[in-house]
Amino acid sequence: MVEASELLEAVVGEVDGVLLFAPTAAIYERFEDTGVDVVVVASEDDVDADTFVELPVEFQDLYDRVRFGIEGALDRDLLAEGDVVACVSSVFDEELDTISRVRVDADASSGVYDLFANARAEPDVLRSVLELVIELGKKGQKGQPVGALFVVGDAGKVMNKSRPLSYNPFEKSHVHVGDPIVKVMLKEFSRLDGAFVISDAGKIVSAYRYLEPSAEGVDIPKGLGTRHMAAGAVTRDTNATAIVLSESDGMVRAFKGGSLVLELDPEEY
Repeated sequence: MVEASELLEAVVGEVDGVLLFAPTAAIYERFEDTGVDVVVVASEDDVDADTFVELPVEFQDLYDRVRFGIEGALDRDLLAEGDVVACVSSVFDEELDTISRVRVDADASSGVYDLFANARAEPDVLRSVLELVIELGKKGQKGQPVGALFVVGDAGKVMNKSRPLSYNPFEKSHVHVGDPIVKVMLKEFSRLDGAFVISDAGKIVSAYRYLEPSAEGVDIPKGLGTRHMAAGAVTRDTNATAIVLSESDGMVRAFKGGSLVLELDPEEY
């Protein structure tokens, strides 16, 4: 197999920029020396890149990774409409081994970058909730699949558009969703009905909430049920983000602004 680094000259000679996904320092320096604009897309800026887009989730699907990187670079004005970019990533192992050429289309934005970068909730909070839901999707509850709904951000308005289904165990607490012990509690509570409501800063405001926004006009993919409809409706009427674990197919889906913006299979993480 030809390594991506061996195709360097062919790559940079025909593109306006390069997106490097989690490169080593040596590979980054080699691309940087070509004079072509290089954007590093990774969970950490280990190579001290001049231009960097933080990758909040290690997307296993290459399309999701590339999509996030392009939307992040567009948002930060590192790319422009019509640019042709080389996306260099790894698929088969830890080395960069795959190159794709993509023409930037600003109108084709999926909203996946906006989900993390421009949400009311802090990015670390969204990441914590997403990691929790992915783990719950992998293990289920005592080996059985479960469904869950987390509404993150704009908690005051979400509470006004919902009602309690049961006693709120978090009413007088100040626990954070990122706390490992709290995650164990949330996994136990997730088997019961209702949504979790989490503040912008990660405080768990409530469990067991019935979301009441009207679903009229909410457009979700066919086959998705009431949890997904409620997620779409509450994010349309508030500035919250909703993350749903589907009990039927095990997929994790995120909604913002009334639309589905992210879909993940927990088994791939």
